[in-house]
Amino acid sequence: MASIIRDRNRKTGQYNGCRSLQFIAPDGKRKSVRLGKVSAKGAETIKVHVESMLADLFAQKSWDPETAVFIGKLDSKLYKKLAGVGLLPKREKTEAFTLGPFLDAFIASQSLKVKPATVVIYNHTRRCLVDYFGAGKILSEITPGDADDWRTWLGKHEGLAPNTTRRRCGLARQYFRAALRKRLITENPFAEMREGVSCLKNEERQHFIPRDVADTILDSCPNSEWKLIFALSRYGGLRCPSEHLALTWGDINWEYSRITVRSSKTAHHEGKGSRVIPLFSELRPILEAVLNELLEDFDPKKQRLSEQPVITRYRDRGCNLRTQMLRIIKRAGVDPWPKLFHNLRASRATELAAEFPAHVAAAWLGHSTLVAQKHYWQVTDADFAKAVEKCMHKAQQKPAVTGGNESEGEPAEPIETAENPVLGCLPVGDTRLELVTSTV
Repeated sequence: MASIIRDRNRKTGQYNGCRSLQFIAPDGKRKSVRLGKVSAKGAETIKVHVESMLADLFAQKSWDPETAVFIGKLDSKLYKKLAGVGLLPKREKTEAFTLGPFLDAFIASQSLKVKPATVVIYNHTRRCLVDYFGAGKILSEITPGDADDWRTWLGKHEGLAPNTTRRRCGLARQYFRAALRKRLITENPFAEMREGVSCLKNEERQHFIPRDVADTILDSCPNSEWKLIFALSRYGGLRCPSEHLALTWGDINWEYSRITVRSSKTAHHEGKGSRVIPLFSELRPILEAVLNELLEDFDPKKQRLSEQPVITRYRDRGCNLRTQMLRIIKRAGVDPWPKLFHNLRASRATELAAEFPAHVAAAWLGHSTLVAQKHYWQVTDADFAKAVEKCMHKAQQKPAVTGGNESEGEPAEPIETAENPVLGCLPVGDTRLELVTSTV
């Protein structure tokens, strides 16, 4: 808690109209900040926000929005006093507060945690930010309105697709959230973008690859390993190329018909570094063919078979599988579809979801049911055909509508009106509502 102290003149001992703020710092020491001649209401406002800063320091979290706005409006004199007692970061290092150097430092720190391909994506967003704002732009001068203008610029000037724009806005928000946590800025201008930053389902780029088309492409593959790459995507649902290249012969359990798939994409999530999928019947003969080719020149004394990668020919980083896949598809006489490997995986996800419970299908593909619904599962022509066939089958089995106690071609028998000897009562009349009387 902080306290407001009325200052006294040292000579006369009388109040001089100035106020000070005293508080216990996180290091346990009592500290004081002279506020000067300020009203009681103004001093109380400062006190409330100082208490909020102290709470955030103890909890090691970012400032709350109201306090962040307050800090952003502080004059340099009071800011320097609060920084002098450790409540705020000092403003001497102006370079760290500019866009270019901050982004370079942030991406360099993240490169130790993420994969090289992710660093490339980070740098794409960095380039867009620097091209628009300039490397020397002060971080605190970028407003939410500027962030909205940058988003519009991405679509018009850069010509990015909506989902790519969303992704880059999401990364920009991540960068500035890091700046906020370092207390380099008081608010994140990308925190509340009106159009959101989550990627949406793009049905125009979804495509289901039927089995007959997939088999035609398989027949056009130049060798057994290319057949396996295609089959692992279409019938195994593996992510290409990371999960294909991580697969070893030790991951294939022939006895129990299972495959252990190691996923670098989800490895940072606890318990998600690998998953087990069935050794589907579509995969077994192709895997056996690749294994037989390997065993022709394999020496078990020099190396262990279980440690050998399943895919051996296309492991070079410079090898562009997508370009080669396009050639194979065109050779098969099939029109290429968007997102070649993703839609192969999505086609398998759709098939499994139609045959097995949703949680099982999602577990085999290595994602949640929510992700599957948003980005993978599709409505196919087979679904429409199945629905029509089911309706026609029900219509053929539906019996003709007849009366409750009537049989076809025969009138209903009249209801007897004799007294029921068991119940000792008279039956109701034809109306089924009243006892039979002489007038009914």
